[in-house]
Amino acid sequence: MVNQIILNNYSISVKDYEEKKAKDGDVISVTFDVASEAYHDVTTLLYEGTFDVKVPERDLKFKGTIQEYSTSITNLYEKGNVGEFQLCLKGV
Repeated sequence: MVNQIILNNYSISVKDYEEKKAKDGDVISVTFDVASEAYHDVTTLLYEGTFDVKVPERDLKFKGTIQEYSTSITNLYEKGNVGEFQLCLKGV
């Protein structure tokens, strides 16, 4: 089970991880929680769109871009809220 991914040297603890090999690059899908305290840092990171992706537990490294991104909650500016993020990254 993969518990962590690293995007541009920012570590994210994941709850769910799926990996696929596609003919045009690796694809990973992850689900992770974001607390209100980390919301700004995480969303600022995700706005970059392209990342150096590392999955240490799978010895996987690639340059990836966001294919899909969603969150379960939009008011993470309120203290104490936690949102579930879903992110799909494709190798370029």
